[in-house]
Amino acid sequence: MTAHAAHQPGQPPVPTVWPCLHCTHAPTVIDWLVTALGFVETARHTEGDSVVHAELLWPEGGGVMLGDHVRGDDDPHATPAGAAVSFLVTHDSDAVYARARAAGAEVVMELHDTDYGDHGFSVRDPEGNVWSVGQYRGQPTPTPTPGSAGPGSAGAGSAGVGPAGAGS
Repeated sequence: MTAHAAHQPGQPPVPTVWPCLHCTHAPTVIDWLVTALGFVETARHTEGDSVVHAELLWPEGGGVMLGDHVRGDDDPHATPAGAAVSFLVTHDSDAVYARARAAGAEVVMELHDTDYGDHGFSVRDPEGNVWSVGQYRGQPTPTPTPGSAGPGSAGAGSAGVGPAGAGS
């Protein structure tokens, strides 16, 4: 994998969507994401033995934030550990698949092709989160019609969360 234009050395990444995960043991998930999928750890802030915030970049754009779930149940961001499904876009899903297999990742959906142009697979991390990896980059941004609000307006896009069995 090569670095995407979104990640330039010495510069913060361009705005993208970053999933945030609560973990029961963030160091295990961080190590797995780096080893099995190829994320790059860029920040890890701890309090004692707990990771309160970590950032990992996806080399082709975007990233993930995570930490140990140590906040109270009244936390507005509280979600159970292991409940996430994320889709990673890559130019070479075969290479990421080989890396994940070599790292012993639990494959929950084998490498396959779809009728909408994806070539991908899904794996489960040690906490139970599912990571779908594929080459599908989404549909092109629609051309605004006269009088429309354009891309990003209410009603644009679809309700699914992603390809490769990622909940769509």
